[in-house]
Amino acid sequence: MPSTNYQFDPTKTRDGYGGIDIVVNFYTPQVIAEKRVPTDENFRDQVRMADDHRRGLTPEQYIEKMDRAGIERSLLIAARCGDRRMSTSTEIPYSYVYEACQKYPHRYSGVAGINPLLGIAGLKELDHAVKNLGFVAAHLYPHWFGQAPDAAIYYPYYARCAELGIPIMMQVGHCLVYRDDNRLATVAKPMLLDRIAIDFPELTIIGIHLGYPWTDEMISVATKHKNVYMAGDAYAPKHWGQSAVHFANTFGQDKFMFGTDWWVIDPERAVKEVDDLNFREHSKRKIMRDNALRVFKLPEA
Repeated sequence: MPSTNYQFDPTKTRDGYGGIDIVVNFYTPQVIAEKRVPTDENFRDQVRMADDHRRGLTPEQYIEKMDRAGIERSLLIAARCGDRRMSTSTEIPYSYVYEACQKYPHRYSGVAGINPLLGIAGLKELDHAVKNLGFVAAHLYPHWFGQAPDAAIYYPYYARCAELGIPIMMQVGHCLVYRDDNRLATVAKPMLLDRIAIDFPELTIIGIHLGYPWTDEMISVATKHKNVYMAGDAYAPKHWGQSAVHFANTFGQDKFMFGTDWWVIDPERAVKEVDDLNFREHSKRKIMRDNALRVFKLPEA
């Protein structure tokens, strides 16, 4: 049984250290009851989501799952999915994630979702999230706003992230059909990060969801730019593909980070499958922990 204060014990892990999951959706029973989740049951069936997960987990229940997986810290995303004036759009308030991070600061850190349609008001909210709530990064879903990552509407947010000294993560792979009543076009490919990295050399950019099906393209951009990284989330590690595994294990070991995109991938499954990939020990520690500590400026346990 986990301890009542939910401290992490690295001695109970296979490797002697805890992993860091950089992409975790904050789907609690409250969030689901308030219909703040942007996917429907068809999507959940498509990704073969377990029935008990569909009801959401409390922060405490999720920590217990993290403990079983050997994950020390999860970055919780207060996601913003589309124009909030539209009935098919959703958002998770920063305050929800902040509350969980305040209660369990040694297990959770917050990530601020961006809605570029909010303009200056959105920039002020981002300032508040970082300066007052302690959030460690920003998050962007370009497809929910129908514009590619290098569109002008995002540039003020990139500049603000650079000023604040926080990284921004964004999906740069294809998007599935998240709900039947609002099918979104795929607008982001990894190569579009090339221009952003050139225009904002001070900005740390993380391409999440592997960049699939353009994984090799994501690798090429991360290799070209010292301020571009990639994450192996939203796809089970056994499906990362040979090129991604080779990159993470060798010349890209400093540029690749572990993530699940919970509740798409269960962390217990993900960690086991990473073990099965037989990474070099020094590479595995970097992708599972050390790179995230450095990029997100997280506290060492």
